Amino acid sequence: MEFLRPESLGEALAELARMPAAVPLAGGTDVLVELNFDQRRPAALLDLTRVPELAGWSISDGRVRLGATMPYARIITELGARVPGLAIAARTVGSPQIRNRGTVGGNLGAASPAGDVHPVLLALDGAVEVASVRGTRVIPAEEFYVGVKRNALEPGELITAVHLPADAGPQQFSKVGTRNAMVIAVCSFALVLRPDQRRVGTGIGSAAPTPRRVRAAEEFAAGELPWDRPAPLGDALVRRFGELVAAAAAPIDDVRGSAGYRRHALSVLARRTLTWAWREFSCA
Repeated sequence: MEFLRPESLGEALAELARMPAAVPLAGGTDVLVELNFDQRRPAALLDLTRVPELAGWSISDGRVRLGATMPYARIITELGARVPGLAIAARTVGSPQIRNRGTVGGNLGAASPAGDVHPVLLALDGAVEVASVRGTRVIPAEEFYVGVKRNALEPGELITAVHLPADAGPQQFSKVGTRNAMVIAVCSFALVLRPDQRRVGTGIGSAAPTPRRVRAAEEFAAGELPWDRPAPLGDALVRRFGELVAAAAAPIDDVRGSAGYRRHALSVLARRTLTWAWREFSCA
């Protein structure tokens, strides 16, 4: 196995063009597990830890550009006020050691339906920036996930950043696991309120072949929420929102939970996150 260690984005893209089968390595929290269990044996590893263009973040025109190799720990401490939903999700990832190493770019590359950041990216109308020697393109998060652990990257392309709105409004993320920490989600749900646009964003995880939005629930909530006169939400509205979220799921039975339990849990998570986010909005 060849080990490639570029020191610039241009060098990294050139190496990937030369060896399209090379596996990018950022935090290594997924890749190294697969190597240790002999689930993957790539011809080369492309270490991105020395590529400075991938390691930071910036804000321009109300959008956050988050570099692909910025670890979860920095998202929590540096972007908690700007993108609170992503920071909440980052706090649920693994252990402190994993949060110090793991990255959003790595989560996207793995494209696991259970990845913790995916529902937040969907709820925020996020976009994934990818690059190759052929140029750069931006893929809406909703189009990035194409199957179980499959994404929309073309040969020779590298995830370089994620684009998200800054200060978008109240945001929540919640997940159910078999224990309180260091656990793969049984199911998860993210919600974003955009009062300035009277819109609601959603994202479900670990309850379908890919992370997915729930358009029916978004449209229902956007039309029924009392935006002009914030008040406690009625039980019927909250319950219907949960039902629509649960109905959009396509879960499986596995060792972590049954399909029926996942649907029920998603309904509960949807009701809770909507209530929490609305309370934040109405008390602002």
